[in-house]
Amino acid sequence: MLFYLIAVFVLMLDQATKWIVRTHMELGEMLPSWTPHLRFVYYENSGAAFSSFQGFGKYFAIVAVIFVAAIFYYRRQGKIRGPLLEAASGFLVGGAIGNAIDRALYHQVTDFLVFGNHGGIMNLADLAINAGGLLILIYLLVDHFRHRATRRLL
Repeated sequence: MLFYLIAVFVLMLDQATKWIVRTHMELGEMLPSWTPHLRFVYYENSGAAFSSFQGFGKYFAIVAVIFVAAIFYYRRQGKIRGPLLEAASGFLVGGAIGNAIDRALYHQVTDFLVFGNHGGIMNLADLAINAGGLLILIYLLVDHFRHRATRRLL
């Protein structure tokens, strides 16, 4: 259930924020920010991360569909279990679907979050994908140390 709650929440929040940006900002417009570490700039990315592979966004939509199908397959097989992996996969799926919708409908992804002076520009789906990856890393570390402690006891 955690998987579905997170995936749907991420997807809805991502699509809502992108709609707000597309309907209330001009392309390239920057909103004033209360902090120098976060800026809001409307950008359309027809490629992948860090604006690489410009014009090939539609292919990343296909990759996202395959990725989401793989997550559902492994969930069905019982290989994604426990709250940490459920949450991680929920963030990953919600983010992947959010960006895939943009690519399918608009042939580009709406980005609007810039962190720091030299950071790339992102959206909430990207943040969710990063959060999912971080949770998987935490799971792998916890699992490693759990198995290591178990081996010591034997």
